[in-house]
Amino acid sequence: MARKKQYDYFKTMEQLAENAHTAAEHLETIIENYDAEKLEENSQVIHQLEKRNDYLIDELTNELYDAFITPIDREDILIIAERVDDIMDGINGMTYLFENLVITELRAETEVFAAFVSRAAKGVHLAMAEFPKFKNSKNLKKLIVEVNQIESEADLLYSRLKKQLFSEEKDVLEIVKWRDVYNLFETIINHTESAVDIIDGLIIKNT
Repeated sequence: MARKKQYDYFKTMEQLAENAHTAAEHLETIIENYDAEKLEENSQVIHQLEKRNDYLIDELTNELYDAFITPIDREDILIIAERVDDIMDGINGMTYLFENLVITELRAETEVFAAFVSRAAKGVHLAMAEFPKFKNSKNLKKLIVEVNQIESEADLLYSRLKKQLFSEEKDVLEIVKWRDVYNLFETIINHTESAVDIIDGLIIKNT
């Protein structure tokens, strides 16, 4: 009887991060070339990536149920996988938010926020790809710091755009819409920081 091939938990976690990174790049493109009439069509790639991540999370969870030995604690594998998937869920949710709030035109610097999300998601992807080598990696800590720096820069943008919104915008409906948009951007960025901070904690725990 053929022996079952050992499941590669690290590879699945990297795939989750890669899908989130790809989705973030698509979101950035949608925002850079924003067309409300084509939003649903242009968002399909992100929706499919989100479904793919849901499948991978289910697969990984089922493997953890049956696993006798895992490379790191099974609870830690599940936590980091879920935090990375939170990034994807936020990006996917952003496309629906634009649609549901009937966003027809973007406010200034929306593309800057989208670029921060893309850069941060890329950083998480690179960190997750490096994570299997955490005991000897010379780059992993640097990647974690870079995502933390992006989060700090995005925080400043978030605060400035929220202040402008509430001090300069006179249309209450627009204030409500863009408050929600900015809050979700901030949430996605926070998820990227949370993901790398968990990786950082796991490095300490397992070395």
